[in-house]
Amino acid sequence: MAEPKEFEVGDHVSAPRFGYLKHDFAGTVEKVYENSVMVFIDEHHEEDGIVVNEYNKRAIVSKKAAKPAKKKTA
Repeated sequence: MAEPKEFEVGDHVSAPRFGYLKHDFAGTVEKVYENSVMVFIDEHHEEDGIVVNEYNKRAIVSKKAAKPAKKKTA
């Protein structure tokens, strides 16, 4: 079985949609757990804005589903 990727606080990751989110999103790792990471969502589709606010701009993402990503610049 493949080992989950190792992430560190501050890493930028992308993650697939889940729950009420209709689109994939990206954000910054705030906390690392054994098999998942807590991500502060800072890049998302405008349709998902209300849901992201309901989630307090945070999501728990499996390390298997999270992928390293480059942060978009404004």
